[in-house]
Amino acid sequence: MSDVSGAARDTERGRHETPTERWDRNWSDIQQELRIVQTGTQILAGFLLTLPFQQRFTMLSPGEEVVYLVLVVLAVVITVVALSAVSAHRLVFRQRQKHDLVRAGNVLLITALAASALLFSGTVLFVFDVVIGDVGGVVGGVVVFLGTAALWVSIPLALRRTGRDG
Repeated sequence: MSDVSGAARDTERGRHETPTERWDRNWSDIQQELRIVQTGTQILAGFLLTLPFQQRFTMLSPGEEVVYLVLVVLAVVITVVALSAVSAHRLVFRQRQKHDLVRAGNVLLITALAASALLFSGTVLFVFDVVIGDVGGVVGGVVVFLGTAALWVSIPLALRRTGRDG
């Protein structure tokens, strides 16, 4: 799909912008969405980082310790992925590559969202496992993962099927 056909469709829908203006708007949207993902991840990472300082942390099983460490690494990975868009923007600033930046930012954002779904469900798995046991942890983690996947996939797909831009 070329920029011109996209711009023509935008004009038909009442949006009057050049391809460059559309890339700028798309980049602003990606930045805002990355801010949301990053904030949520940082709050969860902060929670995870306080756990070793709790008295009960010394009572974790070796398996729970592994899950905990994987969650910490996952939180860091999500933060690094989200910040990669910022780094990319800084390095291509004023290089007339906004379209490339938007494409890369989109991939980075989708990656951060997928990893976030794992982080959220893994955190529920971990907390439920510590509080009520292995089975409760697995059930809680799976329910959160499936619920997140259902919402994050079914809603966008339903919106795409309507094909209308309000």
